[in-house]
Amino acid sequence: MDTEDLGLFGPGSVTWKVHEEPILIVAGLRSLYLQALHPRAMAGVAQNSAYRTDAWGRLVRTATYVATTIYGTTAEAEAAGRRLRTRHARMRATDPFTGAEFRVDDPELLRWVHVTEVESFVSIARRAGLALTDDEVDGYYTEQRRSAALVGLDPDDVPGTAAEVADYYRDVRPQLRMTREAAETALFLTAPPIPWKLSLPARVGLNLGPPRWAYFGIAATALGMLPPWALRLYGGLGLPTTALSADLSARALRLALAAVPRRYREGPLQQAAKERAARLTAA
Repeated sequence: MDTEDLGLFGPGSVTWKVHEEPILIVAGLRSLYLQALHPRAMAGVAQNSAYRTDAWGRLVRTATYVATTIYGTTAEAEAAGRRLRTRHARMRATDPFTGAEFRVDDPELLRWVHVTEVESFVSIARRAGLALTDDEVDGYYTEQRRSAALVGLDPDDVPGTAAEVADYYRDVRPQLRMTREAAETALFLTAPPIPWKLSLPARVGLNLGPPRWAYFGIAATALGMLPPWALRLYGGLGLPTTALSADLSARALRLALAAVPRRYREGPLQQAAKERAARLTAA
């Protein structure tokens, strides 16, 4: 096993440039709001996941998986993909409208999750102030076909440019709708339980300490940065100025996070990847 390779992407990739941004915490939440609008995808999660009772554990596992695919060695990324494919292959769910059973690793569902995730990452990074050319955005989508292959998708069947992503969204929108599960999930995403170590003592049954208010701000920004058609599906949440306000909030948050020392805002996988890159460059 090569423990010194640069993985699927590397320091010269658009992927590393985008994922350098801590603001992607907002993008990750935005992608979950989007994913909830697909009835089958939402049913697959609701019927196979303990996200309500282990929300933060699931978040950590998802973040670790993404970081491994972005910053791990090629062997680490491929091993993470194999584990995910094996887990998904065992999962089944029931369509909420037809009652038909379906596989959670159905390519259509995997494609929906992939596209909403990568589109959220690159769109939010750009709207928050990261300078990306149109060619770089297309390059990011093309690079992320490697991540799509890890979950079992044929890279050729995954949008590889911004125009192809826009076409994909247009084609899939007739399948999307607000279901009870989507509404319940959106509410949960907006106000999840805060780990007790981050909370102040509750008063009259409320937990509104600083972590709660900070999370509310992140959730509001993520919601405000949804595409207009997604906001309409959620019942027209927000005012006409929502998108502008969300962009300004994201830019302010990005500047605030940039002031945090790198050792605190970079995870161990990212730090290890940069150290490997430095060693390989010096060799």
